[in-house]
Amino acid sequence: MPIHMKLKSLRKLCLTSLALLTCLGAHVASAADAEKTTEQIVVPEVARRDIQLPRFPSNDFDVGLFTGVYSTQNFGSSLIYGARLGYHITEDFFVQSVLAQTKVSDEAFRRILPGGVFPTEKERLRYYNLSVGYNILPGEVFIGSKHAKPFSLFLIGGVGSTSINDQRRATFNFGSGLRVFFNDHIAVQIDARDHIFSLDLLGKRESTHNLELTIGVTASF
Repeated sequence: MPIHMKLKSLRKLCLTSLALLTCLGAHVASAADAEKTTEQIVVPEVARRDIQLPRFPSNDFDVGLFTGVYSTQNFGSSLIYGARLGYHITEDFFVQSVLAQTKVSDEAFRRILPGGVFPTEKERLRYYNLSVGYNILPGEVFIGSKHAKPFSLFLIGGVGSTSINDQRRATFNFGSGLRVFFNDHIAVQIDARDHIFSLDLLGKRESTHNLELTIGVTASF
């Protein structure tokens, strides 16, 4: 083979080898760069500490006092006063227990019947009940032109017992009410209810409807 052909073949072999070495070097360099990028440059050292979470009041319970007017069927109206204790199960539903008392007079009957109906002219009437309420209309009420307070309108009903003149009768109550909240803990509550129980003070046992309208203050905690 002529010398110039041998030189040409050798030159071609050298170029091919150089190209292969270049590709191999580039591949090795890219692999090294990839390995460097996966390494974490700074390892954080965070000292963990115990944190006590704050306790926020749930305000699920409320207690209150109230007063108002209790109209006893056949015996007129009188002042009533009492206390209530409530527990809010959810934002909509709550349960409430009430204990109250008033004085019932048979003065009108004493004008007709000798000795009246009761042993004395005035007899104590006391009741307690346990009711379930449902907030149907939460919103705001404006006091003046610049002050708005949260309020809720609710329906309520339940069962209990009423005692009068040594008689104790099962009682059903139902009605509605309104709460106006002056802050997170204090509210004014207005209630209108009908207490239904049977009596036989006049010689005939009959179911009576006894209307009640009260206003009071409740404190939530």
